Amino acid sequence: MFFYYACLAAAILLEVTGTMLLPVSQNFSRPIPTFILICCYAGAFYMLTFAVQAIPLAVVYATWSGLGVFAIAILGYLFYHHALPWHAMLGLGMIIGGVVLVQLK
Repeated sequence: MFFYYACLAAAILLEVTGTMLLPVSQNFSRPIPTFILICCYAGAFYMLTFAVQAIPLAVVYATWSGLGVFAIAILGYLFYHHALPWHAMLGLGMIIGGVVLVQLK
């Protein structure tokens, strides 16, 4: 089971990396960041194919999207200086709580 959760973690990491490269690609006009982000997205979906073999699809997708949104919000704050008002932080906390609840058996 560890392998499938590792694949899910890799998918999240790749998706977050690709998303963080979107502004750097400048509307896909810069070839190197664009190529890297396309590879990241393709790799994320490839890794998801392994995760759904042993983890229910709803759990995989909820975890992937929830943790992805959380990571992008935090990294956007750190690298791009996007604002994170209190209600956004509260929402991010709720996302993490939801991911934890979805993982409980």
